[in-house]
Amino acid sequence: MLPVNLDTRMLNQNYAKLQNIDSQNISQDKKKLREVCDDFESFFLQQILDTSLKSTNIAGESTGSEIIKGLYTEGISQTSNGSFGLSNLLFEHLSQKLDKVK
Repeated sequence: MLPVNLDTRMLNQNYAKLQNIDSQNISQDKKKLREVCDDFESFFLQQILDTSLKSTNIAGESTGSEIIKGLYTEGISQTSNGSFGLSNLLFEHLSQKLDKVK
Protein backbone atom coordinates (compact mmCIF):
# COMPACT_ATOMS: atom_id res chain seq x y z
CA MET A 1 0.00 0.00 0.00
CA LEU A 2 1.34 3.41 -0.95
CA PRO A 3 1.73 6.01 1.80
CA VAL A 4 -0.70 8.87 1.24
CA ASN A 5 -0.21 12.32 2.69
CA LEU A 6 -3.78 13.19 3.68
CA ASP A 7 -4.77 16.80 4.00
CA THR A 8 -6.63 16.43 7.31
CA ARG A 9 -7.63 20.09 7.32
CA MET A 10 -9.73 19.57 4.18
CA LEU A 11 -11.21 16.35 5.57
CA ASN A 12 -12.17 18.12 8.80
CA GLN A 13 -13.78 20.99 6.89
CA ASN A 14 -15.82 18.58 4.77
CA TYR A 15 -16.82 16.57 7.84
CA ALA A 16 -17.92 19.78 9.57
CA LYS A 17 -20.04 20.68 6.53
CA LEU A 18 -21.74 17.29 6.68
CA GLN A 19 -22.35 17.73 10.41
CA ASN A 20 -24.13 21.04 9.83
CA ILE A 21 -26.74 19.71 7.41
CA ASP A 22 -30.16 20.69 8.72
CA SER A 23 -32.95 18.21 7.96
CA GLN A 24 -35.56 21.01 8.15
CA ASN A 25 -34.62 22.50 4.79
CA ILE A 26 -33.92 19.69 2.32
CA SER A 27 -33.33 21.84 -0.77
CA GLN A 28 -30.70 23.89 1.05
CA ASP A 29 -29.26 20.71 2.51
CA LYS A 30 -28.98 19.13 -0.92
CA LYS A 31 -27.03 22.18 -2.13
CA LYS A 32 -24.67 21.78 0.83
CA LEU A 33 -24.46 18.05 0.24
CA ARG A 34 -23.61 18.58 -3.45
CA GLU A 35 -20.87 21.02 -2.48
CA VAL A 36 -19.39 18.60 0.07
CA CYS A 37 -19.50 15.72 -2.42
CA ASP A 38 -17.76 17.84 -5.07
CA ASP A 39 -15.14 18.95 -2.52
CA PHE A 40 -14.52 15.34 -1.53
CA GLU A 41 -14.08 14.31 -5.16
CA SER A 42 -11.61 17.16 -5.64
CA PHE A 43 -9.68 16.12 -2.53
CA PHE A 44 -9.67 12.46 -3.58
CA LEU A 45 -8.45 13.33 -7.08
CA GLN A 46 -5.67 15.49 -5.68
CA GLN A 47 -4.49 12.64 -3.45
CA ILE A 48 -4.42 10.30 -6.44
CA LEU A 49 -2.49 12.82 -8.53
CA ASP A 50 -0.04 13.60 -5.72
CA THR A 51 0.66 9.90 -5.22
CA SER A 52 0.97 9.07 -8.90
CA LEU A 53 3.20 12.05 -9.71
CA LYS A 54 5.39 11.69 -6.63
CA SER A 55 8.34 10.14 -8.45
CA THR A 56 8.05 12.08 -11.71
CA ASN A 57 9.96 15.10 -12.96
CA ILE A 58 6.90 16.81 -14.42
CA ALA A 59 7.88 20.10 -12.78
CA GLY A 60 11.62 19.73 -13.22
CA GLU A 61 14.25 18.87 -10.64
CA SER A 62 14.85 22.27 -9.07
CA THR A 63 14.27 23.23 -5.45
CA GLY A 64 10.71 24.47 -6.00
CA SER A 65 9.58 21.58 -8.18
CA GLU A 66 7.56 19.95 -5.38
CA ILE A 67 5.69 23.22 -4.80
CA ILE A 68 4.98 23.58 -8.51
CA LYS A 69 3.84 19.96 -8.69
CA GLY A 70 1.54 20.54 -5.70
CA LEU A 71 0.03 23.65 -7.28
CA TYR A 72 -0.43 21.74 -10.53
CA THR A 73 -2.28 18.84 -8.90
CA GLU A 74 -4.36 21.21 -6.77
CA GLY A 75 -5.38 23.22 -9.84
CA ILE A 76 -6.36 20.15 -11.82
CA SER A 77 -8.33 18.66 -8.94
CA GLN A 78 -10.22 21.88 -8.20
CA THR A 79 -11.23 22.48 -11.80
CA SER A 80 -12.20 18.84 -12.29
CA ASN A 81 -14.37 18.39 -9.20
CA GLY A 82 -17.72 16.88 -10.02
CA SER A 83 -16.64 15.63 -13.43
CA PHE A 84 -15.38 12.13 -12.58
CA GLY A 85 -18.65 10.74 -11.26
CA LEU A 86 -17.56 10.01 -7.70
CA SER A 87 -19.36 13.06 -6.33
CA ASN A 88 -22.53 12.03 -8.19
CA LEU A 89 -22.41 8.56 -6.64
CA LEU A 90 -21.86 9.99 -3.17
CA PHE A 91 -24.57 12.59 -3.66
CA GLU A 92 -27.15 10.05 -4.82
CA HIS A 93 -26.41 7.71 -1.94
CA LEU A 94 -26.30 10.39 0.74
CA SER A 95 -29.34 12.30 -0.56
CA GLN A 96 -31.39 9.09 -0.25
CA LYS A 97 -30.26 8.91 3.37
CA LEU A 98 -31.14 12.58 3.81
CA ASP A 99 -34.63 12.00 2.41
CA LYS A 100 -35.17 9.17 4.89
CA VAL A 101 -34.19 11.45 7.77
CA LYS A 102 -36.96 13.87 6.90
